Amino acid sequence: MNKLTSSFRNLFLSLSAICIISGGILAAMNELTREPVAAAKKIKLENALQAVLPDFDNSPAEEAYWAPLPAGDSLKIYPAKKQGALVGAAVESHSMNGFSGEIKIIAGLDISGKLINYKVLEHSETPGLGSKMEEWFRTDKNRQNILGADLSQTTLKVTKDNGTVDAITGATISSRAFLAAVNRAYAAFSGVATDASSGATTDASSGATGDTKKGGEE
Repeated sequence: MNKLTSSFRNLFLSLSAICIISGGILAAMNELTREPVAAAKKIKLENALQAVLPDFDNSPAEEAYWAPLPAGDSLKIYPAKKQGALVGAAVESHSMNGFSGEIKIIAGLDISGKLINYKVLEHSETPGLGSKMEEWFRTDKNRQNILGADLSQTTLKVTKDNGTVDAITGATISSRAFLAAVNRAYAAFSGVATDASSGATTDASSGATGDTKKGGEE
């Protein structure tokens, strides 16, 4: 019995020591990688801002602010300025209605509401289908290209929803979600909420309806 008790005690002490050592290693690794990860994120953001914004001489990242949307949501806006004057903004936006979940983008707008450029930051869409969104909506073919679209005058929708944009072949849901994220970016920048499914607009403080899944990826 004493031998069993001793063995159990030794096993408990050994496992405790392993847990403590493992925790210490993980904490040390987290500390070592924190700065490189933060630096990588900063570089990624700076590259995205350069890609989607007009020429600027300020620091959009340092002057960023949050713009409210209905239902307590808000989007981060990076203002671009030239000699102190606002020339546009980049907006981090998202839609939860992708085929495989959330789609995150950053959209660049000029002060009149025209879409300058966009970049897809994160998504889990189907490879070869929804994943094509990074290039599909900037390609000059049929009605795919949305760059230069005046979002103050139109809500981007796929042709299947009586819109003017060709959806990615076989990825209607992904396309709807992507365009909804772009519409939300303009809504936050302008202070007007857009109903991506109907094209109606309402004051941002009164609420709006998001996009909905219709049909399947096909």
